[in-house]
Amino acid sequence: MPVLAMLAFFPVFGQGQLPSDSLLRREAARMLMVGFRGDCIDDNSDATRYVRDLHVGSIVLFDVDLTSDGPRKIGTRNITTKERLIKLTHQLQSYADEPLIIAADQEGGMVCRLKPQYGFQPTVNALYLGTQDNRDTTLYYAMRIAREMKECGVNLNLAPVLDIHREDSPHLGHFKRCFSTDVDVITRNAGWFIDAHYKHGILCAVKHFPGHGSALGDSHEGMVDVTTTWNQSELEPFTKLIKQNKVDVVMTAHIYNRRLDPDYPATLSHSIITELLRNNLHYDGVVVTDDMYMEGILSQHSIAEALALAINAGADILLVGNNIDTGYEPDRPFFLVDTIVSLVKSGKVPYERIHESSERILRLKSRIHTDN
Repeated sequence: MPVLAMLAFFPVFGQGQLPSDSLLRREAARMLMVGFRGDCIDDNSDATRYVRDLHVGSIVLFDVDLTSDGPRKIGTRNITTKERLIKLTHQLQSYADEPLIIAADQEGGMVCRLKPQYGFQPTVNALYLGTQDNRDTTLYYAMRIAREMKECGVNLNLAPVLDIHREDSPHLGHFKRCFSTDVDVITRNAGWFIDAHYKHGILCAVKHFPGHGSALGDSHEGMVDVTTTWNQSELEPFTKLIKQNKVDVVMTAHIYNRRLDPDYPATLSHSIITELLRNNLHYDGVVVTDDMYMEGILSQHSIAEALALAINAGADILLVGNNIDTGYEPDRPFFLVDTIVSLVKSGKVPYERIHESSERILRLKSRIHTDN
């Protein structure tokens, strides 16, 4: 059944009513974007179980396994050669009973999963493009990225970065991941980057809302507070691109900004996701979290608390790459679906939020192409 047709068949439940367990689990699983080990799969692989049995909505791919005890080497995760990646994404889609979102971080420069070592074309970083600030140049490099993603069956690029460049930001500025210090340059180049992806049927996730560029710490390693360094202009690239209808997905930042929410980081903040992003900036598309197992979240909350807060805040897709220092756990996606179902049944998360996110995700899926 086409994805849009599925929306018409969704049953309507009254306030407080719950669907069957099977439907609730299906909608909860649709909210997960999960990672796995290996560059090939079969009927018994973890990825197969996630897609075929659990029905997760999205997969995220990496090229480096960060969970092993040894050296972190390229080509140790999902992406090893172009040919094997094409086969892998085709297999993943074959196990899915609705179009599967397959995502990767392909910003260019240091954050680049499709590397020349695997047979892909070289990329340039965002700061280089912003410094050139030339439409043809940005389109040229973004087209190369989008063309190769399309060829390999990756349909969502977790890029571009809309954060404002700051040289002393260790996670962003240091790696030249931001286009510029000028919000107009950021908006122009990000818009061209997205346009290039659209020409090849690839969707984009802009990041990191409401602005991570001024962070002087790394949320992979712990809580990061930008209250004293953030300023209102960091919202402008998001605001302008939303008005231009160029935003498919917004990724949140695991940063505290007590000027926007005195209690919670952006990923867990109703004030930031629902009140600011949705109500004030009029964005009704999909919101994806950064990885829910990063220390910026788990240092302050249990995973169950974090899931409840993120969903109630307005997040739609919960990213769990299973590829950070907390280690690889094969059954983690099943545990997370069980947890979400329990949160709904206990009344900590209203079912209406799950259903709302499921509908948004299905609308996004209706725009992806799975032929590769």
